[in-house]
Amino acid sequence: MTDSAKPTLLVVDGHSLAYRAFYALPVDNFTTKDGQHTNGIYGFLSMFVNLLKAEKPTHLAVAFDTSRESFRTREYTEYKANRAETPAEFRGQIPLLQECLEAMGVTVLSKPDYEADDILATLATRGAAEGFRVLLCSGDRDTIQLVTDEITLLYPSVQGVSQLKRYDPAAVVEKYGLPAEMYPDIAALVGETSDNLPGVPKVGEKTAVKWLTQFGSLDALLEGADTIKGVVGGNLREHLDDVRRNRKLNRLLRDVDLPVGPADLARKPLDAQAVREVFARLEFRTLLPRVFEAAGAVADDEPVAAGEQAPAPRELAPAELAAWAAAAEGEVGVTVTLLGGAPDRIGLSAGGEAVEAAWSDELGAQLGAWLASSAPKVMSDAKPQLKALSRAGAPVAGIAFDVLLAGWLLRPSFPDRTLAHLVERYLGEKLPEADPSQLVPEQEGATPAQLSWYTLRVADGLRDELPEAVSSVLTDIELPTLVALVDMELAGVAVSHEKLSGFSAELGTRAEALAQEAYAVIGREVNLGSPKQLQEVLFEELALPRTRKTKTGYTTDAGALADLQEKAPHPFVGLLLQHREATKLKQIIDGLDAAIGADGRVHTTYVQTGSQTGRLSSTDPNLQNIPVRTEESRRIRAAFEVGAGYEALLTADYSQIEMRIMAHLSGDPGLVEAFNSGEDLHRFVGARVFGVAPEDVTPAMRTKVKAMSYGLVYGLSAFGLSKQLRIEQSEAKALMTEYFARFGAVRDYLRSSVEQARIDGYTETIFGRRRPFPDLTSPNRVLRENAERAALNAPIQGSAADIMKIALFRIHDDLRGYASRVLLQIHDELVVEVAPGEWDEVERIVRERMGGAAELTVPLDVQVGRGLDWNEAAH
Repeated sequence: MTDSAKPTLLVVDGHSLAYRAFYALPVDNFTTKDGQHTNGIYGFLSMFVNLLKAEKPTHLAVAFDTSRESFRTREYTEYKANRAETPAEFRGQIPLLQECLEAMGVTVLSKPDYEADDILATLATRGAAEGFRVLLCSGDRDTIQLVTDEITLLYPSVQGVSQLKRYDPAAVVEKYGLPAEMYPDIAALVGETSDNLPGVPKVGEKTAVKWLTQFGSLDALLEGADTIKGVVGGNLREHLDDVRRNRKLNRLLRDVDLPVGPADLARKPLDAQAVREVFARLEFRTLLPRVFEAAGAVADDEPVAAGEQAPAPRELAPAELAAWAAAAEGEVGVTVTLLGGAPDRIGLSAGGEAVEAAWSDELGAQLGAWLASSAPKVMSDAKPQLKALSRAGAPVAGIAFDVLLAGWLLRPSFPDRTLAHLVERYLGEKLPEADPSQLVPEQEGATPAQLSWYTLRVADGLRDELPEAVSSVLTDIELPTLVALVDMELAGVAVSHEKLSGFSAELGTRAEALAQEAYAVIGREVNLGSPKQLQEVLFEELALPRTRKTKTGYTTDAGALADLQEKAPHPFVGLLLQHREATKLKQIIDGLDAAIGADGRVHTTYVQTGSQTGRLSSTDPNLQNIPVRTEESRRIRAAFEVGAGYEALLTADYSQIEMRIMAHLSGDPGLVEAFNSGEDLHRFVGARVFGVAPEDVTPAMRTKVKAMSYGLVYGLSAFGLSKQLRIEQSEAKALMTEYFARFGAVRDYLRSSVEQARIDGYTETIFGRRRPFPDLTSPNRVLRENAERAALNAPIQGSAADIMKIALFRIHDDLRGYASRVLLQIHDELVVEVAPGEWDEVERIVRERMGGAAELTVPLDVQVGRGLDWNEAAH
């Protein structure tokens, strides 16, 4: 029988390929709204569907491991013992993948005490004997030994599971220089790192192949080991038992007792309803039609619908576009494409129509009134577009919805980053996009008007899923904040190049001096930025206690070195830490200096979707990584100055806002009394905990209580508290016991908030912002405890973020009639540039708006400072 006439048996190593797919696809882009990670499943199924279409197997099975334990681990307990713990994000994906495959009519096989490779070997051997053309798909090199004229291996390339290398007997010989059945002999000599099977030291593939070619077999080589000269010969003789063990363990079993044979694996039709149900849970909308197509069957009762066809855009003249916008009813989708930070084209959509035009001064004049009106506009990632329009003299109002912000509010842990992601998730369609790597793209991307059409449809899909409270957060907090951030980014902040460059030069000199001192200690120069060279110095030359083990040796990160210096002080480590601090600070300063624009100001970009709690972050440059409360931080902040035409900087921040929110949410009478009495919080709490009068609370007592109070907000344990305060764990535990004895409502609130989150699946801020926590019910203890600690903090930190945003946009709105303007929002602090003669009014607005941003049972205390630079304005 010719090969073309033979039935084709395809057997896939499920675990191996799913694991590779997990690392090939970004986990953040493949997570359901319930928090289930799906990148491994999606990547595997994408590869699997392509495989079915390309190879057209008549018989099919996917094999999985049952656990890490097998007969091999009984023979050699260190077998695969070096493998890291399965990533938390990968856990739970295999059962869901198996459910998908079973719904698709694919036989799923596993066998306790055996590996998937043994199942592949058994089915391949039997299939070849029974007249099948056999295809094996695996990422485990041990399966190379199975290749024969009847058995071909499809092996993933370095690019991932999307590209498979075909290994027939000739390809194996070309790759390794020996026939496939001798590959295990090569591996026995070289060893297999992934399986924790050490080989002969200094023996690589070339040496192994040379020896095996010379002696003809591994057995003959081992018998003649005495004849091999040199160091490698000695190494071989010392490791003969390792080689024999490796060869025994890497031999795949070909006679595993399985419930089915090759003939029983004929392809079965998929269960259309079951596939739809599991794919709906996994939110695999675009993958669904591909699976049906590969199976050659589409259910008659519910055909897989293609996406709606985007309307052909109409090109309009400026006056026509303005008239069309003015006449549009309801919400209008708006998309502005940018070129060099300026508007290039604008597209509008409403009522199923799509219109657009190239941006010009004439268009800005014609459309400006509509853009600035309250007519409701729906956009995607509006902020950069609004900035460009504002710079072009066409400010925008009436933003009713931003789909990127709404998607982030629904899935803050794993937000969709682009409109294309949202289109796929909420419409189950593929957004037409041109390939940026092609000079002449084969497919044209959607035009601005079509993007607006997609944006409107995504908004409808998002509204269907947004809970009312979360929708209010979008409308009442995030969208007004977006508008304020546009003006803040455009304004920027004046920064002195002279101050920054002078400080940078000092730090460069300091770092060089510290490096020379460090070299003198060890008697030679090394690269202080090279982990490998530092490992040699620290753990070999200086023989210091080893730090945490990593894949490349022992960690030399700052935290580990600080612990090392505390346990085993050494001059070199102390100098290294100082050098790192000076170098890191210089990098921060140089980044700020490079970001100063031609106007002498730094224009950071605020990221609304950059955190899970709702806090803003900043980038290009990052202003939140400037050190706090150090001499160096004060010098950096002194470079942020009042701009020309303004008289002062006003800084304002909340005092102990997270503790005030804790008091409000817990209703603890002691904490509420402390804040309402106006006493120093930590002295008040210290007096209660230690049973002394407030005036007798020592600085050490206050420090301990402060660490305790803030630590509770972050789920700090007695062990963590003892490490932070450098006290015995028993003392830390006693301190926590006394604290909760005096402030029991805090303990009760923290417990109940986690339990409620376990029931709901999410936490909620005072204003309704939600953060999902699916891992609160995880059977994995580490995942569950991490989720519990995060769930303790989420309502408090999220509420603080909401309060700051409310204060920010209200102050911004109130200052519209003034020359003064908000410049920065960093952590819990606002920086306002005050125009001459406006200080009193600006200070009043800031105090009133910050103090009244939320109605709590305790007051929101606002501290205000004034100065010619950020440091001088500190309070």
